[in-house]
Amino acid sequence: MIDKDGYRPNVGIILCNSRNEVFWGKRIRQHSWQFPQGGINHGETPEQAMYRELMEEVGLAAQHVRILGRTRDWLRYDVPNQWVRRDWRGNYRGQKQIWFLLRLTGRDCDVCLRASTHPEFDAWRWNDYWVAMESVVEFKRDVYRSALTELERYLERDAPRKHGAARLYGHAHHHE
Repeated sequence: MIDKDGYRPNVGIILCNSRNEVFWGKRIRQHSWQFPQGGINHGETPEQAMYRELMEEVGLAAQHVRILGRTRDWLRYDVPNQWVRRDWRGNYRGQKQIWFLLRLTGRDCDVCLRASTHPEFDAWRWNDYWVAMESVVEFKRDVYRSALTELERYLERDAPRKHGAARLYGHAHHHE
């Protein structure tokens, strides 16, 4: 499903742990690291595609994560011609992506890179939120920077409130 401008609709997933580190997957049999991402199928919403890709690539279900935010608009990148499948050449330019920022509410051991019959990653790790862009394939770097920049504000909103719990539980109400 390629739009009239040559872009395939896609979702990108930035998965954070409780320390605001991001999930970083190593492409199978390659030396490049990336965030989970994948195409949006016909009839799917970006959110449905995100949950499907999350399960296929990372082995996590909806109950393992909480959505913190998503990009407002599509972020686009062009794919260099040598990376384009031969049968797509001519009408395919690249990806247009909606990015989601997720908080892992499950545990590290819930991650399973072998959840689908076609694994994308053969290793993973937690990395600083502002990942070193040298390890990202060059044509995706600007989109990664844009997504991280736009979604960072949701991390700040989700920060644990140190005084909130004391306020909530410090004043018990007694009903007689």
